[in-house]
Amino acid sequence: MTAPEQQPNPGEDRPDGPLVQRARSGDREAMAELVTRHQGTVYRFLLGLFADEDLAADSTQETFVRALGNLAGFRGDSSFRTWLLAIARNEARGALRRRVRRRELALDDAPPIEDDGVGPEAAALRSAEVHRIREALADLPPKQRMSVSLRLFDGLSFREVGRAIDSSEGAARVNYHHGIRRLRELLDEQGDQVRRRRSDG
Repeated sequence: MTAPEQQPNPGEDRPDGPLVQRARSGDREAMAELVTRHQGTVYRFLLGLFADEDLAADSTQETFVRALGNLAGFRGDSSFRTWLLAIARNEARGALRRRVRRRELALDDAPPIEDDGVGPEAAALRSAEVHRIREALADLPPKQRMSVSLRLFDGLSFREVGRAIDSSEGAARVNYHHGIRRLRELLDEQGDQVRRRRSDG
């Protein structure tokens, strides 16, 4: 699956109830609209977990396959977006378990290999400032990284963030504020390094 364009989607703020009802009835246009509205949010959430574009894109696709195939399970207790992120989180856990098993099997027949580390930043993030933020986000602990990303890039409430990261609303606030403070420190450090390189040059 090709990585979705990582730009804010104004459609994410519109109510999804009517579309969900139509999608439950098999309306393919409604299903496509739900995917269009929310694939960016789901992809960014998974990219924050994996730091791997291909894995995030594949898991985004699987998330929507599961969600659209189980629309009867959406009771409306939370927003459709929050429900999607819960499915994405479960899909991420499964994908990580499968990746670990594949690595374990490979180690049985091959010498140890070095981890390639964090994948490249998404090509859609053309802004230099956003690129710097993404790089700095990768250095945050997972829950801080996801809390900051979901607030900054997707505008989720702290309640929605808490549900997405499997924490309370209060814990989401704490993770966000700690993450923002550390993010500022990392961005300041990056700026200092850039200025030193320019002065040395």
